[in-house]
Amino acid sequence: MAVQLKILLGNAIKATRFALGISQEELAARAGLHRTYVSDLERGARNPSIVSIEKLAQALRISVSALFEQAGNGRNPLVEILLVEDDPRDVELTVRAFEKARLKNPIHIAHDGAHALELIFATGRYSHRAKHSPPPVVLLDLNLPKVSGIEVLRQIKANRKTRDIAVVVLTASTRDRDIAECMRLGAANYIVKPVGFINFSAVTPDLSLGWMLVSQNGHKPTTR
Repeated sequence: MAVQLKILLGNAIKATRFALGISQEELAARAGLHRTYVSDLERGARNPSIVSIEKLAQALRISVSALFEQAGNGRNPLVEILLVEDDPRDVELTVRAFEKARLKNPIHIAHDGAHALELIFATGRYSHRAKHSPPPVVLLDLNLPKVSGIEVLRQIKANRKTRDIAVVVLTASTRDRDIAECMRLGAANYIVKPVGFINFSAVTPDLSLGWMLVSQNGHKPTTR
C-alpha cells in the first residue's frame, strides 16, 4: 500500500505539473528543490519529507491535502500513530510537532512499554482491536517503565504481523549505546528529544508514505 501511494503521489505531482504546462526543471526551481529529487518523486522512487511536499504543493498552486486526495482518488483515510512516552512534557512537545506539521492522524499515547505492547498486539485491555491493523508508525521512547523500549522494539520486529511497522526511536542523546542496538533490530531512524518540527520532518522520508496525511486546516491530533 505504501509503495502504491508513493507512486500515486508521484503521478499526482506529474499530472498537476502537466496541467500547469511547466517542466520538471521549472517545478524544481519554484519549489527550491533539485531537479533529480523531483524526478525521483514523480517516478515514485523516493519518499518525500513533509517540508518537500509542502514546497511542491505551493509551487503547483494546490493544497497539500488536495494533492493527497488526488493521489488517493479522493480517498484520504486516516491511519493511527502510536507515541510511547512516559514523560508528559515530551508527550506535549511531540504532539506540538505534529500540530505544526498539520498532521491530523489520530495519536494513541502509551505511557509504558507494557501498555504499548497491549495496543500493538491487541491484547489485554485492547483485545477488542484484534481485527484492527496495528499502527503503521510507532514513536518509541527507550527509557520506559514496566517494559523497556528496546524490548518493545524487539517484539515488534520479531512478529511477522508487526515487523513492517516503522519504529522511530526517541532518545536523549545520539551517544546512547542503545541506538546502535535499535538500528540493528530494525528501527527506521531516531530523533533526539525534545521532538520538534524540524527533527521530526527530517526522518519522514525513512517512513512509509502511507501514514503521512496532512490537514490544511491545522486540525489538532486526536490523542487517546
